[in-house]
Amino acid sequence: MEERVVVDAEQLRSQFLQVLRSRRSAEVPLRWEKSEPVVKPLCQEASPPTISEAMESCPKADIENLKDQLKEENLYLFTEEGEQGRLPLLILSIKEINVQRRPAVVFLHSTLKCKEWLRPLLEAYASRGYVAIGVDSRYHGERASSLTTYRDALVSSWKKGDTMPFIFDTVWDLIKLADYLTQREDIDPTRIGITGESLGGMHAWFGAFADPRYTVAAPIIGVQGFRWAIDNDKWQARVDSIKAVFEEARIDLGKSQIDKEVVEKVWNRIAPGLASDFDSPYSIPAIAPRPLLILNGAEDPRCPLDGLAIPKERASKAYGEAHHTDNFKLVAEPGIGHQMTPLMVKEASDWFDSYFKK
Repeated sequence: MEERVVVDAEQLRSQFLQVLRSRRSAEVPLRWEKSEPVVKPLCQEASPPTISEAMESCPKADIENLKDQLKEENLYLFTEEGEQGRLPLLILSIKEINVQRRPAVVFLHSTLKCKEWLRPLLEAYASRGYVAIGVDSRYHGERASSLTTYRDALVSSWKKGDTMPFIFDTVWDLIKLADYLTQREDIDPTRIGITGESLGGMHAWFGAFADPRYTVAAPIIGVQGFRWAIDNDKWQARVDSIKAVFEEARIDLGKSQIDKEVVEKVWNRIAPGLASDFDSPYSIPAIAPRPLLILNGAEDPRCPLDGLAIPKERASKAYGEAHHTDNFKLVAEPGIGHQMTPLMVKEASDWFDSYFKK
């Protein structure tokens, strides 16, 4: 593949927004309504875990009876027409008599989880003075109706090419979410951060790329080189995480097994540009000069570290040219695979504090 370096971040962002708009249902005026707390959150796993030690380890302020001091909001934000255009939000903050503008952080869950899974992080950040926002990504949580909703949406996207359930449709929601958050009286519109785990890390990466109103980003085990993985035969672990759509494509393409051609055709169909124009060598440097912390496991087969060499080099150059070299950092935790760890949670927490709590 011919090497090229994108120099115009705004042009790249504009091209990405055109792709997002290409498969939209009709846009709607920004509006939201109150909803009820979810009593039985839907995780699309046969045996979902009950606790995340990494999330539970998130630094908290020492507040007596913290849960009694929290304000909880359950909302639906409408981002476009149609069933998936209703974005469920869980927002936690410390109760205050006098409303003051505070920093906010948006949190995105991993594959098959839901916003309620993020509650330990939301509570911890809220205790430290943030407005903490949990999001159900497309075809997850309240936007799912069965244990196969997300899988079925991916297969449908391959078949019909009318939606982009892998990453891109949720990024559209994140742009609309920024519209909403910047209007709130309790949020400082210049201090809105974004983070997430795994699929949520990809959402955070592309959300920050697509919308500069996310002024600080810390994607966790999500940033990877999609083109690099194809070219270097390191795509298997990522494919296995959402294998049904690749199996369907294999059959449709008359292949006896999934190969790099199948992988490339699926990415091009369900997320156009993911393995080309908008891949990490181009979209990661486009986040400069806003603070960006990438947290990965050094042994993660889904996000191979070697695949980030070029994105890291180009991002370092972009941040250097912007005279903000300290605003970019990549941490690869030794001996860790595809797993969010307490160290990553602490690093992300410190990253946001260092920029939002000055």
